[in-house]
Amino acid sequence: MIVDLSVPIVTGMPVYPGDPEVDVRPALTVAGEGVNVLGLHLGSQSGTHVDAPYHIDDALPRLDDLPLERFIGPAEIVDARGLPPRAPITSALVAPHLRAGTILLIATGWAAMWGSADYLGHPWLTAEAAELIVGSGIRTVGIDALSVDPTPTEELPAHRVLCGAHAVIAENLRGLDRLVDAQKEGRPIEVSLLPLRLEGADGAPVRAVARIGAARQ
Repeated sequence: MIVDLSVPIVTGMPVYPGDPEVDVRPALTVAGEGVNVLGLHLGSQSGTHVDAPYHIDDALPRLDDLPLERFIGPAEIVDARGLPPRAPITSALVAPHLRAGTILLIATGWAAMWGSADYLGHPWLTAEAAELIVGSGIRTVGIDALSVDPTPTEELPAHRVLCGAHAVIAENLRGLDRLVDAQKEGRPIEVSLLPLRLEGADGAPVRAVARIGAARQ
């Protein structure tokens, strides 16, 4: 089973405060030019996307410096649903799911609020939890929220810990509820977070998908 973990890219979609607004409109049409071609205006952090470490520090690796293995692999899902708005996601929540070489996805349930003002009030990953994650050998972390840090914030503590370890961060995921259920059923989950190949970039939109296998006997 393939599960789409991405939000659609459309004009006026939610963006992080201060990021470029998204505009999608026809550039060419069959009626006018004989072909349909869309014109796109968006930021590197628009929609479901990944952050490269360069996102928060000029000295850290850019998107095309990272190995492709960071974007594809088996996944472990942290069920952090039920937390109140702006609640911390603590070390105790993530600790049972830390396995080196896996992609760690944090399900907050906040994807259900996509498009509303409440989406900005998402739970966030503590710096201590981020340190525990990278200490376990994990180098890819995703969340179904606008950011792994509070929105808004000036400090970006979780970003600094994760990016400082050259980890990849995926944000604005959706559909993680289905992965939580699959994990409870003992079904293996593999995730792809392959980004657009933007040279020297701080990040890029992705078509995030998960493959859910048969339950282990």
